[in-house]
Amino acid sequence: MCQTTDESSSAARKKSFSTKVEDFIGGGFYWLGANYVGAKPKLMIILCFVLTIIMAGPGFAMWETENRQEELWVPQDTQAEEETEQYESFFPRNARFNTMIVQSASNGKNVLNKASLEEAMNLHMKIENKTVEVEGEEYSLTDVCAPGGGCVSGSNNPVCSCLIQSVLKYWNYDLPTLQNDTDVIGTINQYAKAEKNGLENLKGALGNPVFANSGDLVSAEAFSMSYFLKNRAVVVDGQNEDPIGEAWEEEAFLAAAESVPQEYPLLEVDYFATRSFSDEFGDEISSDVMLVQISYVVSFLYLGANLGAFKCGTGSRWTMAFSGVMVVALSTAAGFGLSSIVGLFFGPIHSILPFILLGIGVDDGFVIANAFNRERTVARKDESNDDIALRAGRAMARAGASITVTSATDLVAFAISSSSSLPALASFCGYAAICIFFLWLFASVFFSATFVLDERRQRDNRRECLCWMTRKGDVEEDEDSGFKEGGLSTFFRQYHAPTILSTIGKLVVVLCFAGLLAFGIWGAMNLSVEDSQRDFIPEGSYLTDYFEAADDYFPSTGIDLAIVFEGGDDIYRYRQNLADLDSRLSGKATQPPYIAEPATSQSYKNVMDGLAIYLNASGSAAIGNVPLGDDNWPTTQEDFVTTLKNYTSFGSPGGGDYARSVSFSDDGTAVNAIKIDAAYVRLTKEMGGEVIDDADKQIDAMDETRDMVSGWEDLPERFVYSPKFIAVEGFKTIQKELFLNVGLAIAAVGVIVFLTVGSVVTSLLITINVAMCIIEILGFMYVLDIVIDSVSVINMVLAVGLSVDYSAHIGHSFMTKRGDDKNERTTDALADMGSAVLSGAISTFLAVVVLLFSSSYVFVVLSTQFALTVGLGIIHGLILLPVMLSVLGPKAHDSPEEPAENPKKTVHEETMDSNDEDVVNT
Repeated sequence: MCQTTDESSSAARKKSFSTKVEDFIGGGFYWLGANYVGAKPKLMIILCFVLTIIMAGPGFAMWETENRQEELWVPQDTQAEEETEQYESFFPRNARFNTMIVQSASNGKNVLNKASLEEAMNLHMKIENKTVEVEGEEYSLTDVCAPGGGCVSGSNNPVCSCLIQSVLKYWNYDLPTLQNDTDVIGTINQYAKAEKNGLENLKGALGNPVFANSGDLVSAEAFSMSYFLKNRAVVVDGQNEDPIGEAWEEEAFLAAAESVPQEYPLLEVDYFATRSFSDEFGDEISSDVMLVQISYVVSFLYLGANLGAFKCGTGSRWTMAFSGVMVVALSTAAGFGLSSIVGLFFGPIHSILPFILLGIGVDDGFVIANAFNRERTVARKDESNDDIALRAGRAMARAGASITVTSATDLVAFAISSSSSLPALASFCGYAAICIFFLWLFASVFFSATFVLDERRQRDNRRECLCWMTRKGDVEEDEDSGFKEGGLSTFFRQYHAPTILSTIGKLVVVLCFAGLLAFGIWGAMNLSVEDSQRDFIPEGSYLTDYFEAADDYFPSTGIDLAIVFEGGDDIYRYRQNLADLDSRLSGKATQPPYIAEPATSQSYKNVMDGLAIYLNASGSAAIGNVPLGDDNWPTTQEDFVTTLKNYTSFGSPGGGDYARSVSFSDDGTAVNAIKIDAAYVRLTKEMGGEVIDDADKQIDAMDETRDMVSGWEDLPERFVYSPKFIAVEGFKTIQKELFLNVGLAIAAVGVIVFLTVGSVVTSLLITINVAMCIIEILGFMYVLDIVIDSVSVINMVLAVGLSVDYSAHIGHSFMTKRGDDKNERTTDALADMGSAVLSGAISTFLAVVVLLFSSSYVFVVLSTQFALTVGLGIIHGLILLPVMLSVLGPKAHDSPEEPAENPKKTVHEETMDSNDEDVVNT
C-alpha cells in the first residue's frame, strides 16, 4: 500500500538520531559511488594521482628531517632544557668521547704486568700515529683531541697536551720510558701517592683492583683508555655532523680496537665511540628494510588470494590486491607531503608509518570488497555499466559508514597525541593523522574505482594484467544467481555464532574475558617507565660487550653530574665553602640522590679544592705570585681571578684537570662561573635476566639533586646539569603522556563512534571493548618485559585506533540488521562482516609475523604490540562484543515495515533500493 504525503512526513519526523546518521553517511557515499566512482572510475583514479602529486611535490621540496635525540624525545620548555642552555652558555660542548676497557686476554688475570702494558702502549701509539684524510686535509690525534693535560710530568710528547685518561700517563705515553721501567706497579703507586686521593683514584680508574694491607696497589683486571676529541659538530638536515671527528673515530680508534685480537694477543678490549650508537642502530634499521618489504609481499599475496580466486582466471582479483598496495603508497606520499607542508619534521620513528598504513588499509580493502560482493544480485554478464555504477553506490553506502567510523577514530586518536610535549611523538602522530585521512579518501575513491573497473573486466571476461585481451572460454559462473556467502561467512552463521550466543557460551565468554581484564589490570599496575637505550643496541653488537664490561669493572660511577656556580664576586666570597663541597656530597650513594662518593677523580673534580691544595703546598709563585692571606687565599678578588686563570691555563699546574672547569669573561678579568664535577653511582637493575638502566632511580636522583642544591643558601647562585637529565625529563613525561593520550583517545573514540553509528548503547559497548583491549595489552606488555618508552607509547596510541576497527565494523553492522531477536541480528552481523574483519586481521598478523624475526628493538616492539592488538582486538570484536550486543544491544535503525518475502533485508538495503530508483529516474 502506498503511503500518503502526511504519513511519509510523519515517518520522517519520527526517524531516530541513529537512522538520520546512517542515512546521512550512507546517502553521501551512495551519491559518490553511483554518480562518480561507479560512473566515472577512470576520472576518479586520475584525480587521486593528481591530488597525490599536488601534495607530494611541494611537500617533499620543503622536507625537513630531525635525528637529534635532544630534539626528538626531550619535552619542550622543561627545567632540564633550561639547565642545558645555561650550562652551554658557560661551557660549550667541546668533546667527543671514545673509550676502551683494556683487559688481559686470560680472563681474570692481572693486566698491570709489563708485557700487557707494553702491548697497550703500542695500541695507544697506533691510535696516536694514525692520520685520516677529510676533504684533502690530514688529521692525527693531536689535531682532533680536546686540549688538556694527559701526562704526570713535563714532557715534550705532543700528546701530553691532549685530554686522555689512562694509567699509561704515568709513562707520559712514551714506549721507551715504559720499557726501561723495571717496576711498573711501583711506578703507579709512586705517582698515585703523590696525588690527592691518588690511591682512591686508582680504585675508580681500574677494574677489580687488588690492594695490599699497606694500601699499595698489587694488581687489576682492567683499566680504561679514554680519548676526548674537539666537537666540531654542525646541524645538517636535523642531524649533528662532525666529519673530521667521525672519520678519526672510524679509521683510527675503532679500527685499532677491532685489530686487537689479531695484533695484540695478550689483550682483550671492549670499546665505545661517540658514533657507535648511530652506526649500530642505523645499520640494524637498514638491514630490516628487507623484512618490511617481505611483509608487504605477504599482505599482497593474502589480499589477492582472499579477494577472489587464487588461480588467475574468472573470479581472480590480483589486480585489486595491487590496488590495495597502491592505496597505501598514494596515502603515504600525499600524507608525507601535506605533513611537510604544514611544518612537521620527519624523524627516525616515522619510517614505520607505511607499515601501519598497510595494516589499516588492508582492513578497509576487505570491507569494501565484501560490500561489492554482497550487493551483486545477478550474474555479471547481465550487468551493464550503469548497473555496476548503481551497485558501486550501494556497496559504498554499505561499507562507507564502517570505514568512516574506523578511520575517524584512528585519525582522532593520533590527532589528540599530536599535541604531545614530546616532539617526536607529536610529529609522528601528526603525520599518522594526515596519512589516515588520505588512506580513507583513497580507499573510498581509488580502491572502489579500480574495483568497478575490475567488475567490468570480469563481466567482459577479460584477462587481469592484459586487460585488453578477452579470454576464449565463457565466464564460469552461475547465471541465475548473484552473491553467495563464502565459507567464512557460513562458519560464522552456522558454527561460531550459535556457540558463543548459547546460554552456556555467553557465560563462558563473560568469565574468560573477566579473567583477561583482571590480568590486564594487574599487569598495567606493575608496568613502569624504563630507560631502554640499551635495548636499541642490536644483538651481537660490540656495544653490548662494552656496557657489560663497564657494569662488571666500573660499577661505582655512572651518569656525570656538574654543579655550576655563577657570579665571580660570590665565588670569591664563598671560596672556602666551595673548596669543602665534598663534605656535602659524601654519604649519598645508597639513597637518593645516589651521588658517588667524592673520593676519586672519576667521581669528583673541584677546581676550588685543587687550587686550595696547591696554594697551601706551593704558594702562588708559579701562578701569578700574588699575596696570600692568613687563609692561604689571594687577598683580593682581582688577585683571585688572576691566580685562578693562571692555575687552570694549559701547561700550568692545574691546567690538565681543571682547564674546562672555569668560565672567564671575554677579557679574562672576571669569573663568570665554575663547575664542580661529580657523578652518580651506576643506576641499573636487572629485568628479564638483563641489566638495564633504572629510570625510576634516575628520576629520583635528578629530583633529589635539584632539591639538595637549591637548599645551599650559603653558596653562590647555582644550578645542576647532567647530559642525562634531558632524557630523564622524558621519562617523567612519557608515562603521563601514555595514560593521558590513550585515555583521551579512548574517550574520543566513544564520541566518534556515537556520531557515526548513532547509538549511545552500541557506541558505549564498542568503547568498553576498546578500553578492555588496551588494558589487556598493557598487561601482556608487563609479562613480555616491554617497558613504557618512546616506542611503546607510539604503539599504544596506534593500538587504540586499530582495536576499534574490529569492534566498530561488527557494531555498525548490528545496527543495520532488522528484527526483534538480538541473537539473530548478532548472527547476521557476524555473517555479514565477520569474514572481512577476520581476513583483515589475518593479513595484518601475517605481515607482523615477518617483523617478529627482526633483531631491531623498534621493529620487535612494534610487531609484538601490533600482534597483541590484532589478537586481542579480533577476539573482542568477534567474541565479546557479539555477546554484549546479544544481551544489551539496542534496536536497529528505524525502517519501513519489511516485506514478508525478504525477511532478511536490512534497513540500509531498503534505503539503497529507493536511492537506486532516484538515480535511474534522474
